[in-house]
Order: sequence, then C-alpha cells, then structure tokens
Amino acid sequence: MRRMTFEIPDEVAERFVSAVPASEQSTMVAKFLQRASRPTLTEEQWDEAASAANADAQVNADIEEWQAFSDPIEEPWNAPSPR
Repeated sequence: MRRMTFEIPDEVAERFVSAVPASEQSTMVAKFLQRASRPTLTEEQWDEAASAANADAQVNADIEEWQAFSDPIEEPWNAPSPR
C-alpha cells in the first residue's frame, strides 16, 4: 500500500467526506482510480465485439431461450370450459 496526498476542489472534498464514511474513503478512491484507468474501446472495437457476439451460435441460442421466457404461457385452466 502507498499513502498519497493530492488536492481536490473544496466543494468536491466536502461532498465526498459527507457522503462516504471515513473507513471507506480510501477504498472508494482506489475504485474510482481503477475505473478511470481502464482502457476504453473505440467505436470500431465496439462494432467488432458486437459483430462477434451476433455471430456466436451459443450466444444466439441463449438469446432465443431467454426470449422464449417472455412469451405468455397458456395455461389450460385459464380457458373457459365448454358447456
């Protein structure tokens, strides 16, 4: 672990201190820094990833299975009985 000192605007500091318990502040800052340092994908990379997912047979089979759950289930006892 490394101790770091840095400056942030007073308004941001006040909101942070009031919103995040002191025991969680270091963890919260570390999480923010980890997220900020993640590489972001370009539009082209997103398109390539989407195309690869759309072409994946297993993904398509899973999607079809999930969509089947949203179809209404016809229950035999919901239909009126003939008289």
